[in-house]
Amino acid sequence: MNQVDSKSFNPTAFLQELFATAISASHPAQTLSKHLPKDTRGSVTVIGAGKAAAAMALTLEQHWKGPITGLVVVPYGHGEACQYVEVIEAAHPVPDEMGVQVSHKIALLTQKLSADDIVICLLSGGGSALLPLPAVGISFQDKQSINTALLRCGAAIDEINCVRKHLSAIKGGRLAQMCAPATIHTYAISDVPGDDPSVIASGPTSPDSTTSEQALAILEKYVITIPKSVREWLNNPHSETPKPHDLAKYNNQFTLISTPQQALNAAASKAQTYGITPWILSDCVEGEAKEVAKVHAAIVQQIANHTQPIKPPCVIISGGETSVTLKGSGRGGRNSEFLLSFILSLTKQPQTQRQVYAIAADTDGIDGSEHNAGCLFQPSTMQQAHLKQLNLGEYLANNDGYSFFELTDDLIITGPTRTNVNDFRAILIY
Repeated sequence: MNQVDSKSFNPTAFLQELFATAISASHPAQTLSKHLPKDTRGSVTVIGAGKAAAAMALTLEQHWKGPITGLVVVPYGHGEACQYVEVIEAAHPVPDEMGVQVSHKIALLTQKLSADDIVICLLSGGGSALLPLPAVGISFQDKQSINTALLRCGAAIDEINCVRKHLSAIKGGRLAQMCAPATIHTYAISDVPGDDPSVIASGPTSPDSTTSEQALAILEKYVITIPKSVREWLNNPHSETPKPHDLAKYNNQFTLISTPQQALNAAASKAQTYGITPWILSDCVEGEAKEVAKVHAAIVQQIANHTQPIKPPCVIISGGETSVTLKGSGRGGRNSEFLLSFILSLTKQPQTQRQVYAIAADTDGIDGSEHNAGCLFQPSTMQQAHLKQLNLGEYLANNDGYSFFELTDDLIITGPTRTNVNDFRAILIY
């Protein structure tokens, strides 16, 4: 292993390189082709949704030898210039009318398929919000308001998807039923803890183990207003999603082409080439961003105090998806919230703070609803905070991490990466 050259080593550039490595390792251009069938001469209908769906479709076009037709939907700004697959952009994370229209178009593509037909379904994170076709009797407006409330209340991603599936005409395995009796090959990029196929994009081609009763309980848990039509639907037996035995009779195949763990492993390998010891905590960290940050800060303190077996120089790497319960009116996603809380925890240990650099960013290039992927923490961060008299506690209380890191010039802006294996955090103790 190489040794760190302290004269030429740039900690901030190192962390940014780890992030770029994680993104590259999970991009469909690097991962999809190796999972395709050996014989790609057949005719296929392509459907899909998610932040990586257009990049997946473009890669498929480059490697598939037979005729291709189809349609995928991606968030605004995530499109690609595909030749055969139509790419339509719609709103994310809060759905819009365009998403409803595209969902209808995808549903129409599944009509009149026979047992001789092949469907390739391309899924990635964001696909759930991009396929907002409501269940019978539920208005799009009611579905949209519930989705917004779930995003604001701090609900976990699996809870959000449970509700989405049971209010949908297309998610939770219902798309697989639409495609029957055709053969379905689903290729997916995971952005969920545990890489559960039924959770990725709310599992439109996967059986669902959650129930309508659970969906109703989640809405009540977070004290979300439930419209009469929604309550009536969730109490209706027809609202239940297809279970494993319902889809077992179909030729339905599912393949993961990229996972959060693969991205973290790639970043860890890159760290080793610098002589930096990597420690992957987990690829599925969940919980309130500001609380997760406190745990990370405590681990950093232990390493700095030499009470952990791992010694500096080292880098702590973690993935997963935290949540933020909005109480303020500021700007910022879960990664800026995490890093702001992390810094605040370190201010109680100034000696440790001087040894630490950190990055927290979303691999899709968008942290929440802002245009930045995430942010950095480096020595200049606190210098700028003191110079501009920025109160970390006030920014955190107002859920305003974006504004803080904008003022310290620590935003990370990549633009859409066209992949999505969830959040990436790396903390260098140097």
